[in-house]
Amino acid sequence: MAESKSGLRKPVFTKVDQLRPGTSGHTLTVKVVSTKMVLQKGRGDGTQVRQMRIAECLVGDETGMIIFTARNDQVDLMKEGTTVILRNAKIDMFKGSMRLAVDKWGRVEVAEPANFTVKEDNNLSLIEYELVNVVEE
Repeated sequence: MAESKSGLRKPVFTKVDQLRPGTSGHTLTVKVVSTKMVLQKGRGDGTQVRQMRIAECLVGDETGMIIFTARNDQVDLMKEGTTVILRNAKIDMFKGSMRLAVDKWGRVEVAEPANFTVKEDNNLSLIEYELVNVVEE
């Protein structure tokens, strides 16, 4: 990577209340409020067993909360009370509500404890959105 220092863009951090359906590329610092395992299964094809784990984690900052869907190794980082940085996160829609997710193009990092209090009365995952089909040109 021959990228000059000036060519590296410092990530712009997004606040939870700025998240919108259909957006991606977010970098957020959030605290894990709670974690609930929703799926844990081993898939074996005879040669190797792949563990698949999915947890729904309520994460938030001083502007609000949202459900983050943690997969596999991400689950281990999402302990209650931990501050994490979600890099290149995207919004998935699940039954008309927003979920935050980090796919293979992003990263979940444990960070220094943040000094904000999570705003728990603004849960973006409780907002229902009408699913409007956007026709891509």
